[in-house]
Formats: sequence, C-alpha cells, structure tokens
Amino acid sequence: MTINSKLDLELSQLRRVAPAGYYMGLHIRFASPLVTLQSYREDWIEYYTEKGYLLYDPSIRWGMVESGTRRWSDFADSDPRGVVAEAAQFGLRFGVSCSWGAVSGRSIGSFARSDREFTDREVELVFELFQRVHELTLPPDELTQPQIDALRCIGNGDRHAAAAQKLGISESALKARIAGARQRLGARTTAEAIQRAKDYGLI
Repeated sequence: MTINSKLDLELSQLRRVAPAGYYMGLHIRFASPLVTLQSYREDWIEYYTEKGYLLYDPSIRWGMVESGTRRWSDFADSDPRGVVAEAAQFGLRFGVSCSWGAVSGRSIGSFARSDREFTDREVELVFELFQRVHELTLPPDELTQPQIDALRCIGNGDRHAAAAQKLGISESALKARIAGARQRLGARTTAEAIQRAKDYGLI
C-alpha cells in the first residue's frame, strides 16, 4: 500500500469519528505547518481566518506547549475570545484537540462533532489516527542530488527533453529520477513533488 493510500485510509476513519470535520497543521516549523489537512465547513474556515483566531485559539496555544489530547470543553477558562463558542455556531459543538511530535516539528489537530461529546474510546482512536497521519506526512530527510536536479529543472519550467539534455542524461533516466523523488515525497504528481520538496526546504 502506498503512502497516499495509507493516508487516505486514516483520513476516511477520521471523517467517520469526527463527522463535523477536522483541521490538522502537521510538522509546524517557524509557526507554519508543512502540511495542512482540513475538512471543516468553508464558512467556518473563512470566518476563523477573517477574525484572526489562530492567534487566540486555545487549542493551538495549548498544543504548542503540551502533547496529548484535550476536549474543547476543557478550554472554557482559557478562551477569552470565545473561539470555541463561536465554532459551535458553525456546527462544531463538541471537539477534541491533539498535539504530537517534537517541538521543532509539532503537529496539532482539532476534530469535531455536532451531536455529542467524544467518548473516551473515540478520543483514544482520534489520537491514534492523528499520530499515524503525523508519521505518514513526515518530510523525508533528503532526496538524492540527481533527484533534486531533476525536480529543479522541471520546477523551473524545462520540458523533459530540455531537462534531460541540460543534465546530460536520457529522458528515461530523467523520468526515473522524478519517479523516485515522487515516491520518496509521497506525491501523486510531479507538480506535487516539486511543491513538497520546496515546502520541506529540499530544493
């Protein structure tokens, strides 16, 4: 099973246990996640962004210093801007937040229901799935130099023939390097591989 297939499986399970949606900021570096996965309603995302709630969200502030899980109801005394109460107006009435990973690459996620609190077993399940998503989206430590060169050429707008000529290799060798880079980056397409390599600081 490919990385993408495994990730799709974990996300489908998260959608079942958190039917009102989720948001995951994965491998946060310099206050910005390398990977973002979310299924919340678009109007809530727009409202949250417009209000600048990222700066005041108690689940984010908690997640940057703690690891583990917390129900949103536990944030009542640390939410002066009323972010959790506002979320309820968009159908996100009950939730659990998770935090995992080293401080240099922490992942934070929030998962919601509209009907009832998560059971203790569901909280455990969400945390297990979240940890697996964290592992599946870990950036690779490195690409080979030939893979970097191939992605960089295509990323700069070269077609396969021109990139192969520039690198002094055959087109089939170029395609093999790109395929290897896609696999290592867990990317479905070359464009996605180039973007991920840029996001990870590899090219």
